[in-house]
Amino acid sequence: MAKPTTPLLTVDCVVVDEDGKILLIRRRNPPFAGLLALPGGFVDKGETVEAACRREVQEETGVELGRLQLVGVYSRPDRDPRGHTCSVVFIGRVRRAKAHAGDDAASVEWRHRWKKEELAFDHHRVLADARLMLADANTKARAR
Repeated sequence: MAKPTTPLLTVDCVVVDEDGKILLIRRRNPPFAGLLALPGGFVDKGETVEAACRREVQEETGVELGRLQLVGVYSRPDRDPRGHTCSVVFIGRVRRAKAHAGDDAASVEWRHRWKKEELAFDHHRVLADARLMLADANTKARAR
């Protein structure tokens, strides 16, 4: 039986510090070279999506993550101009972290404001979804 042709599996991470800043990378390579994006990349064979997420964030920013929270799965066929990808997106929280550019990142930035920036892929939508989750979590925490 022939293997089906399927989308490539990727991960992205919304890394948030205790001040609510989001960690973004400036992409070094195409597609979207020079634009801001969430850290992430392709899942390696034999690797879980959680391990891939932690690895990609560490390789691109030097930040180490612990617990991850699932934001969702983003699979629009046109989300990546290189071809159909399916991205599993997580939130990773850190207190404070010094980030530095590595691997595919030209630079890294902690940002409060990102809405007016041109972001790579579908990362505006991803960040909007994550922001709702984070706001809901903050509301529940204050209610306790």
